[in-house]
Amino acid sequence: MKFDFAFAIEIFPRVLEGIGNTILVAILSSLGATVLGFAWEILRRSSRIARPITQFLVDVIRSTPVLVQVYFLFFVLPYYGVELPAMFVGIFGLSVYFSGYISEVFKAGIDAIPRGQSEAAESLGLGRIDTTIFVIAPQMLRNVAAPLGAYSVSILKSTPLLAVLGVPEMLGRAFDVASETYRYAEPTFVSGVLFLALALIAVFFIGRLERRLGLTTVSH
Repeated sequence: MKFDFAFAIEIFPRVLEGIGNTILVAILSSLGATVLGFAWEILRRSSRIARPITQFLVDVIRSTPVLVQVYFLFFVLPYYGVELPAMFVGIFGLSVYFSGYISEVFKAGIDAIPRGQSEAAESLGLGRIDTTIFVIAPQMLRNVAAPLGAYSVSILKSTPLLAVLGVPEMLGRAFDVASETYRYAEPTFVSGVLFLALALIAVFFIGRLERRLGLTTVSH
């Protein structure tokens, strides 16, 4: 069966219908992964007892495929009376999975801040919370901005995994078209083009954010 460009153009609006859900899942999952990742890192630094437990949980999250985690949440939990909407499972699953990696980003971002900064804040009478908010956090955000942006793009590219749950994102729409017409090349091609466009737009804005934070060298 030859590739039909006219058919690809014809189905473009139907695949495009899923772009809203794709963007919504990517944004909410990125926010969820960032919040959870930061929480993991704060918990890991909270005490000697919490450190190995948190590290174990993060390692488990990072060492199991995201599709296995999402399948467990959506197909196994109902056997124990816990039924969750597919969209919620998708967002929560991506948030948890990428939080394991993002916690390492926060760890590196905090470790990169000289210890003298905290000691100077304490000598000025700032408490632990004030030191974290007003001294550590601003410097840490600058350190983690670039890798967080990269992980946001990775999360965007992982949203097609949720098609297996029936989440109506772009690849899910493409599968709907394919199941109706028995043509798979054109729908997957269209969804691929749309994902490429979204990724390029995301990279553009992340690059602008990095330049605004002074993370890249400006050419003269």
